[in-house]
Amino acid sequence: MRSHLLNDTTAERYRRSVTEGIERVAAKLATTDRPFTGVTVDALAPRIEQIDLDRPLHDTSAVLDELEEVYLRDAIYFHHPRYLAHLNCPVVIPAVLGEAVLSAVNSSLDTWDQSAGGTLIERRLIDWTNGRIGLGPAADGVFTSGGSQSNLQALLLAREEAKPGSGPGDNAAKLRIFASEVSHFSVKKSAKLLGLGADAVVSIPVDHDKRMQTLALAHELERCERDGLIPMAVVATAGTTDFGSIDPLPEIAELCSRFGAWMHVDAAYGCGLLASLKNRDRIEGIERADSVTVDYHKSFFQPVSSSAVLVRDAATLRHATYHAEYLNPRRMVQERIPNQVDKSLQTTRRFDALKLWMTLRVMGADGIGELFDEVCDLAREGWKLLVADPRFDVVVEPSLSTLVFRFIPAAVTDPAEIDRANLYARKALFASGDAVVAGTKVGGRHYLKFTLLNPETTVDDIAAVLDLIAGHAEQYLGESLDRAS
Repeated sequence: MRSHLLNDTTAERYRRSVTEGIERVAAKLATTDRPFTGVTVDALAPRIEQIDLDRPLHDTSAVLDELEEVYLRDAIYFHHPRYLAHLNCPVVIPAVLGEAVLSAVNSSLDTWDQSAGGTLIERRLIDWTNGRIGLGPAADGVFTSGGSQSNLQALLLAREEAKPGSGPGDNAAKLRIFASEVSHFSVKKSAKLLGLGADAVVSIPVDHDKRMQTLALAHELERCERDGLIPMAVVATAGTTDFGSIDPLPEIAELCSRFGAWMHVDAAYGCGLLASLKNRDRIEGIERADSVTVDYHKSFFQPVSSSAVLVRDAATLRHATYHAEYLNPRRMVQERIPNQVDKSLQTTRRFDALKLWMTLRVMGADGIGELFDEVCDLAREGWKLLVADPRFDVVVEPSLSTLVFRFIPAAVTDPAEIDRANLYARKALFASGDAVVAGTKVGGRHYLKFTLLNPETTVDDIAAVLDLIAGHAEQYLGESLDRAS
């Protein structure tokens, strides 16, 4: 079995095995003509369940053949131009190369003696991102597993900074977090994980464009102060999951300053604007944040996972610091040994920063920004299509690359029946494999959603998928009418 260990004696076997795997994936990418096969859980589950994991095949080619049957054939391919559903981007080749390198070398980014140059590369990328945001010379941060973890860590820091001794205990019940009603669910989840009460997160209404209403925020902050509560943090969103909307960051920054609240910007989606060539001004005010979440695996075209939490004041990261004698004893701080575990909620951690490093060194930031600008432009063209099409009701003009809309039949007025038609259309489209779209609720009603993150998607693709949606919805309504008659 030692022949399977990756080392100096097996380097050639490693090369052959990985090359064969890459060739299989490359062939699949080259021949995939739709984003999904439409396979069902009931069809796929028995194939996987019947595999006896205690009886290995002992042959890489045979395992790859099997993998084709249980995974590659029926995977959902985000690179296809008609995958329009969630915040999943097609990935750039330099990042995939970085993924291959980091997996093989397998550095762990918790301590210097497990990563060496990896530590310095991650730190350099944190500095680069902070420079793009404009957080200032004292800024710092660390890579994370994703936006939810980044938001959790940011709110942990905010909790500890809110008031001396305001961790879980007597003062915890007084802490309040303010976030818009369309903010990410991880805000409420983080509050629970941090030991705060169910009422700790105050939901702020949004305007017609799905942006936080700052007047309502001001009123809630005033009420918080009046009631003797502690405004722990305001979470502004730069790119909401459902709408791509961007909260009014400068106004929120002013209110945070006035009421002494920590300002966190969840830019997991909108961080692509940091590299934008023409839309950077849409996140003006982000430089005033105390902390920022960025997901490079959403709008920097990186493989999952690649995320970071950034902070204005590096000293605040001490709230996540613990020292273990076997790993990062306190003496290492005096010896100026850079251990990233001192800043992180994780211990063992992948060298995910390498993917972004490879991307920047091959493509440059302008290359990333150009791709993200393309999908933002595409969303605007898609919005024009929807506005001009009487079959659809579109919710809001896009700020980034998301379109939320609903099929509205000419002859049906029952909102519940229209809901069912839209739900059916989404499911039927997914089952066909011709396209993949997402769904959400707006005002209690079912809507459909395009999240456009693929520069290869065209206006013609959008128009074609809209026709498919209308066709499926009309088929449902016709069958529903036949059943009723």
